[in-house]
Amino acid sequence: MRLTVFVHDTPVATLDSPDGFGHVLSYYPTAKPEQFTSLLMPVRTQSYNYPELHPLFRMNLPEGFLLSVLQERLGPHVGASPLNLLSVVGRNAIGRVKVAPEGADPKSPPVAFEVRHILRGDNSEQAFMSLVREFAVSGVSGVVPKFLAPAAAGQDANKLPGKTTLATEKFIVKGTPASLPKVALNEHFCMQVAQRAFGNAAKTEVSDDAQALVVHRFDYEEDGQTRLGMEDLCSLLSLRPEQKYDATWERVANRIKDVTPVGQQAAALSDLGNLLLLTYALRNADCHTKNIALLYSSRQDVRLAPVYDMLSITVYDDYCNNPPGMSIQGRQTWHPGKALPLFLQHYCGIGLAAVQAKVERVCEAIVEVSPEVLRATRDNKHFTEVGVRMLRAWNEGMNSLRLQKAWSLPNLDHLLEDEALAKVADPKAPRKVLGRSPLKLMS
Repeated sequence: MRLTVFVHDTPVATLDSPDGFGHVLSYYPTAKPEQFTSLLMPVRTQSYNYPELHPLFRMNLPEGFLLSVLQERLGPHVGASPLNLLSVVGRNAIGRVKVAPEGADPKSPPVAFEVRHILRGDNSEQAFMSLVREFAVSGVSGVVPKFLAPAAAGQDANKLPGKTTLATEKFIVKGTPASLPKVALNEHFCMQVAQRAFGNAAKTEVSDDAQALVVHRFDYEEDGQTRLGMEDLCSLLSLRPEQKYDATWERVANRIKDVTPVGQQAAALSDLGNLLLLTYALRNADCHTKNIALLYSSRQDVRLAPVYDMLSITVYDDYCNNPPGMSIQGRQTWHPGKALPLFLQHYCGIGLAAVQAKVERVCEAIVEVSPEVLRATRDNKHFTEVGVRMLRAWNEGMNSLRLQKAWSLPNLDHLLEDEALAKVADPKAPRKVLGRSPLKLMS
């Protein structure tokens, strides 16, 4: 199978797998330098041969539940090869690059969809999974069930009835799996902290039943129509998706320097420092290379993508003992000590005074958002356990950012002294039973 690769809906290359194993990307002679498909693959006459699917195209391949849904709908052959998968989902990937079978229209109209049905409707796990099955051809991967939401045909893409003005015609919609109760509220409040601390965070909205999260797409120019290029660090480090944790913050910073113009490196690395501080303060053990990305309109305009997929994952029993997703100075610990400011200074070029200012902004944002979390625990009894655990985790996270013992930082002690909150149990990792067969005994 040979596929056509498009940049801004213009065909620029072919993607093929002549032997069924390796993959070859060949630019058309007419491709212009600015029509590069990846920061790692500038336009050239020589083909790009890769022993597997090129990292850029692996970035949005569906995995797990989404893959099983596609196979359920379209047959098991869909997962037989990466090109088969790309032929189905390649037109709906994040970023400016699309992939489609030869002769196919990259601008084929999307299935009608209205976000208000998510924000106002039934988002139980069963209902949400049915919706995922309906829109399974969207090209987003991940652990939390999510999919891209095409705008309804004929609908004004920049208006959402009864809600704020939207910048794009698409959203990313996430559901709540049973293993992560109230994860939509969890992520929404974490994103609120990121937004108030530094401003560079994806906008999120929670459905009325608190079961779904709508994330506003951020891979568009200001005109709301032109797609930006987007590549996550998993792709830029040439890692497979299953290797997303097999990197370090040092490797991430160095690769950002490698592909970012000199004049924009300081801003990109400053934003990386912000992301790192938020990760530690909010106890996001799931920050890995697929949750860090670069956006670009050209090779001269490269920036760190807004914060996304930020949540306090350690408040859940199954993840309460998880360390940070990536190491600093070879250590994965929630108490990094001097390693954190040293990394920010040496790898991100952020002076100590600026580091202190960033830490204070993170802590102030947490203090601002915490009353909203507390209010949500009272308004939604099913969120009480998760919400209280979040406040405790944030309190510990702020304390771990203290660079000097004598340095005074805000805390949430006054909120957590409430007797009702004290009754909420801390997360407890499930007991692991060793040496027992998972097979049921025959009666």
